[in-house]
Amino acid sequence: LVLQGLSMDASKKVDLKIIIIGALGVGKTSLLHQYVHKTFYEDYRTTLGASILTKVLAVDSTPLKLQIWDTGGQERFRSMVSTFYKGSDGCMLAFDVTDRESFEALDNWRDDFLDKVIPREQDFPMVVLGNKIDLCDRQVPKETASAWCKEKDIPYFEVSAKNNINVAEAFETLAKQALTTYKGIFESYLTDSIKLTPYDKPKKSCC
Repeated sequence: LVLQGLSMDASKKVDLKIIIIGALGVGKTSLLHQYVHKTFYEDYRTTLGASILTKVLAVDSTPLKLQIWDTGGQERFRSMVSTFYKGSDGCMLAFDVTDRESFEALDNWRDDFLDKVIPREQDFPMVVLGNKIDLCDRQVPKETASAWCKEKDIPYFEVSAKNNINVAEAFETLAKQALTTYKGIFESYLTDSIKLTPYDKPKKSCC
C-alpha cells in the first residue's frame, strides 16, 4: 500500500504538553502567568500538585495549542508531580538566580524527569530558566548556569517574570523544539508502522 495524504499537515493544529518543574518558590507560576496572560502573578501561593494553562500560537506556520502544566516544587509533592510527566512533549526547568540551592537541585529535577519519560531520551526537548534577574541579591552567576546547560546541551535563558524579560522567547524556543521532535516521531511512525506490499501476504503451502 502506498501512503498517500498521510504526511504532516502544517495547517493542522498540534496539541503539545509542556511541563514546568523546579524547586519551591522559583517563580514557576509567575513565569507561566506572564507568558499566558501578560501579567505578573504577585499573589504567591504554593502550587499543590499541578495546574494547567493553555496558550495558542504558531511556530513555523504550524498552529500549536500548548497545554502548560505548572507543578508544585515542595519535596512532599515530588512523587505526585512525577506522575504528571507522562505524555510531556517538552520540559522547562526553572531555578531562582538568588537561590543557590534551587540551582543545585536542577540535576535532581532533570534526572527525575528523564527517568520517568519512556523511552528515556537524552535529547528530550528541554530549556532552563534562571528567573528573578530583576533582583540584586544574585547567588548564581550567569556563567555558572550557562556552563551547566552547555555541558548538557540545553538552551539557557536569563528571565524575569516580573519585568517580562525573555519569558516568551524561552517558551517559544521550547515549543519549537517540541514541535520538531513531534514531527520527527510522526513521520517515523508513518514510515515504519505501515509497510504493506503485495508480497506481505501469507504464502500458500502445499500439502
